[in-house]
Amino acid sequence: MLRGGFSFRNDVLWTHAFVVSLALVQALGFAQVVAAAEELPREAALPLALANKAAAAAQEKCKQDGYRVTVAVVDRAGVLKVLMRGDGAGPHTTNSSSKKAYTAASLRRPTSELAELVAKTPALQGLRDIDDKVLILGGGLPIEIGGEIVGAIGVGGAPGSHLDDACAQAGLDSIGAVPKVAPPAGK
Repeated sequence: MLRGGFSFRNDVLWTHAFVVSLALVQALGFAQVVAAAEELPREAALPLALANKAAAAAQEKCKQDGYRVTVAVVDRAGVLKVLMRGDGAGPHTTNSSSKKAYTAASLRRPTSELAELVAKTPALQGLRDIDDKVLILGGGLPIEIGGEIVGAIGVGGAPGSHLDDACAQAGLDSIGAVPKVAPPAGK
């Protein structure tokens, strides 16, 4: 027997019991954390590499057609991932492309479709004022991959929203996203 009324054997048993108890508490706590984590929603994310590829393809399509544009790609929450301003693109195009991408991501629809809807339904005019980042003008397309909208692309600077749409669609095509704009007649 050691001083204080404890024996070496009792100290070892107590230490062993403590370690086992601690391990059980940690295991049970970990199981609760795992169970809680399994309940969290899972969302697909748009990787930077795909965002860059889509922006470059949209930029190249517009360049081939003779348009100087800016292309913006945002994530599902509308947060900017890529902004590509082409040579000679007007300074206003950085803002318009970003707002078109934000609008398509946040409202989960092509901005041309939204513009038509607002024009046909005066009661929806308020959509224009819902947020200072919203721009309801063609050229913004949601990026849908695997059944989920993972972001959006916006193009600004071509002489017509249908041309901005065509360039944005080239960006979607380059990454295998679901088409949002019908191909031009004859293709």
